[in-house]
Amino acid sequence: MKAGWLKFFWRGRAEQVMGYRIVEPRPTLWAVFWVIVYLILPVMALGSLVDLLVQWSTGQCTGLWCMF
Repeated sequence: MKAGWLKFFWRGRAEQVMGYRIVEPRPTLWAVFWVIVYLILPVMALGSLVDLLVQWSTGQCTGLWCMF
C-alpha cells in the first residue's frame, strides 16, 4: 500500500470482468486539444492583455516577444 499523495499515482492490477482485462483509460489527442483550448489559450490571452495594459500605461513592453 502506498502512503499519502503517492496513492494518486499508483495503479493497481488491471481489472477483469468475466475473464477479460479492461483497457485502462489514457490521454488522447482530443484531451490534449481541449487542455490547450481551455487552459493554455486563456492564460496566454490574459498575459497578452496584461502586457498590453502595462505597455499602454507605462510605454514599456514587458512581454516575452519584446526580447527579439
